[in-house]
Amino acid sequence: MTSGRSWLTAMMFLGLVGLHFTLRPILDWRAGVDFLVVAVLLVAVRVRPGMAALVGFLLGLVADALTPEAFGAGALAMTVVGFGASSLKAAFFAENVALNAVFVFVGKLVHDVVFLLAERRLSGLTLVTQMFWWTPLAALATALVGLLVMTLLRPTLERRRS
Repeated sequence: MTSGRSWLTAMMFLGLVGLHFTLRPILDWRAGVDFLVVAVLLVAVRVRPGMAALVGFLLGLVADALTPEAFGAGALAMTVVGFGASSLKAAFFAENVALNAVFVFVGKLVHDVVFLLAERRLSGLTLVTQMFWWTPLAALATALVGLLVMTLLRPTLERRRS
C-alpha cells in the first residue's frame, strides 16, 4: 500500500472513531451504527491478524472507558472481531460490494454477541430480545455505513495491477 493510500485509510479510521464518540451519542438509537466496528474492519483487512487484534483491543479499551461496569467486554469483542476479520480477509474481502456489506454485518453481529455474553449484564428475555432483534438491526445499520465507507475507499482498496 502506498503512503497516499495509507494516509487516506488513517484519516478515514480517525474520522470513524470521531463519529463514534460525537455523532453516535447525539443520535442515541437503540440499533445505532457502531463506527468503531467499521474502523476495526477497515484496518483489519489491511494488516496481519496480530496487529488487527491489537488495534481492536485498544479501540475496545477506549470504548470501555465510558462503561466501567462492563470494562473489558468491549476490548474482548473488538479483539475477536479484529483478529477474525484479518484472518478471513482473503476469503471474504473482495471487490464484490454485497460481500463487503455481509462482512461488516457479520463483524458487528460477532462483536455484539461476544460483548453481550462477556458483560453479563442482561439475562433471560432481555438478552434474547437484544441478541435476536436489536443486534441484527444495529448490524444492518452498521453494514450500510460500512458499505458507504468501502465505496468511498474503493479506489484505495483495489490492488495495483502489474
